[in-house]
Amino acid sequence: MAIPQSFIQELLARADVVDIVGRYVHLKKGGANFMGLCPFHGEKSPSFSVSPTKQFYHCFGCGKNGNAISFLMEQAGMTFIEAVKDLAQQYGLQVPEDDVSPQDRAKAAQIREQQATLTTVLEKAGMAYIRNLRSSDRAIDYFKRRGVSGEIAKTFGLGYALEGWRSLASVFPDYNDPLLVESGLVISGEAEEENANGNQGETKRYDRFRDRVMFPIRNIKGECIGFGGRVLGDEKPKYLNSPETPVFSKGRELYGLFEARTALREHGYALVTEGYMDVVALAQLGFANAVATLGTACTAEHVQKLFRFTDSVVFSFDGDNAGRRAARKALDASLPFASDVRTVKFLFLPTEHDPDSYIREHGQQGFAVYVSKAVPLSRFLLEAAADGCDLDTAEGRAHMASNARPLWGLLPDGALKPQLLAEIADRVMIDSRELLQLWQPSASGRKTNYKNNSSSRPSTNNQKAETPKDAGPSHDFPEFSGYPMNLREEADYASSEPYFPPSPVAAGKFSRPAMGANRAPRRVAGRVLPASREDRVLRLLLTEPQSWDRLSTEEHHLLLTLPTPHGPLFAWLEAQLHEHGPQPWAALREALRGHAQEHHAVVQFAEVLEGVDYDWGETRRILNELLELELARERTELAARAATDPAAFKRLRELTEKSRMQTTGQKQ
Repeated sequence: MAIPQSFIQELLARADVVDIVGRYVHLKKGGANFMGLCPFHGEKSPSFSVSPTKQFYHCFGCGKNGNAISFLMEQAGMTFIEAVKDLAQQYGLQVPEDDVSPQDRAKAAQIREQQATLTTVLEKAGMAYIRNLRSSDRAIDYFKRRGVSGEIAKTFGLGYALEGWRSLASVFPDYNDPLLVESGLVISGEAEEENANGNQGETKRYDRFRDRVMFPIRNIKGECIGFGGRVLGDEKPKYLNSPETPVFSKGRELYGLFEARTALREHGYALVTEGYMDVVALAQLGFANAVATLGTACTAEHVQKLFRFTDSVVFSFDGDNAGRRAARKALDASLPFASDVRTVKFLFLPTEHDPDSYIREHGQQGFAVYVSKAVPLSRFLLEAAADGCDLDTAEGRAHMASNARPLWGLLPDGALKPQLLAEIADRVMIDSRELLQLWQPSASGRKTNYKNNSSSRPSTNNQKAETPKDAGPSHDFPEFSGYPMNLREEADYASSEPYFPPSPVAAGKFSRPAMGANRAPRRVAGRVLPASREDRVLRLLLTEPQSWDRLSTEEHHLLLTLPTPHGPLFAWLEAQLHEHGPQPWAALREALRGHAQEHHAVVQFAEVLEGVDYDWGETRRILNELLELELARERTELAARAATDPAAFKRLRELTEKSRMQTTGQKQ
């Protein structure tokens, strides 16, 4: 959906960034601004400033900055659309949906109301479970034996479901309320069955969770959407989860993600475990960055959600066969997101240990060292492909090549993919060029030739369109609320009015059937203007939206905070990806209608040459240049304040040292 920029401006005018940030960060008045410890990186002295007059936050330690919308996106892991809707709901505003039919609008409103109602019911049950825990010696003793403190129990909202069949009848006045069944709290049987009171002919209804310690499952906004319950003894099933409901899907949600969102940034990685108690115990022992799948195999949606918070994921599994099978499923789910700027590793614990027991025996440092030695995705892929293959025989090597083909094919294009092709080719004793020809007969020799030598660069037979270098625009301090800007104020974009030649044949190489017209390159004084860095990245993402998942969180933040027209377009594109996944241009074009930056996006897509592939290496270079320009701008700003502002001086030293180390590394 396209949200009118006028509404976003109205929303930001009503929202108080101090109030929004203050719900997550303890703020103290310091002069004209409020100060606190930055939620985006670990620090002991406050360098996080929130301005009530500018309605803007900025950290002088890590450089994070933005407004109320961008804060919700960073802190709560929301998409742009989710953050706008959440903020609008808090201030009693209705997000305009002009591009939606009245029927769809009514249906969406009904779904939102239903979801809000169900989370309210689940929150009420969760509070009852917490009260039950305080009065249950057995449940308290269980948590104490597992080393869980009262503080951790409070953080995770741990509780206890009583033994009775209808304990929730004392919590909800109407035990026959359909919402109790719809939320998964109550099970309803057949009418002819005998119910819990022994009455015939009535529908049998009873609590789903009985005599279990309870783990509330929260979404990224902190709302309770379901529960996991564990027996106190050895009865079966040991764990019981809420069923699929309108607010809960175990294939999309991760236990502990809401509680871990800050720790993920502090530790620099997410540790994915197999159970609720693993997450709680790890948080107790200093690893609050742990999350868990909900009794199901890791899915692509799980991985994608994690990469919204961090660029590094470590999967922790038992070292037995079941653990290896679970790891293999996690590998399959992770491969499409294993870009060059992300890290995926696999940790296999000794068979006699789980994370809790390993830390207690070897200490926090010992576990941290063990995590650092986790198996990289590339090595585990090779191990998975070679599993069950006798590499001393031609048949075994051929079998490995067959196993490796679908795994390798899931990888996104980048530096990792050709390196793995070379390693697979070495293992199966085939030249990498021949192996690629076997796997992709139509692509081999046409697009990329990979050598066995991993240090060699892929060559291309296709002639790439030359992309002229330019200095790029110099940006003022990036501010998410700085849109929309009138395009007529920007001379460079005012010169980009589309030109439609009289004959499609005359400009055949620029032809785009979905556009319904052709487009010539923009010219000023008889020469073709070079595209800006931002426009080149925009063209790539409009033609290959899936490339967004190959970018790091730092690059995401950079693009989202660019001035108009680019920042709002990248935010819109991210929202489209999260809601609908990668879409062809025809679908994106329809979704763009009414967007404040529709014209600029259409013009840039018209500049894409037919049949010319974008070079990802060139795109990576452009992004690095944009990051360097942003750092240079920040250094200039800090230098002006360093003499009187200790925090600015400290940040300036950090950036200078970082730049020096990067320069030294490039020279070496």
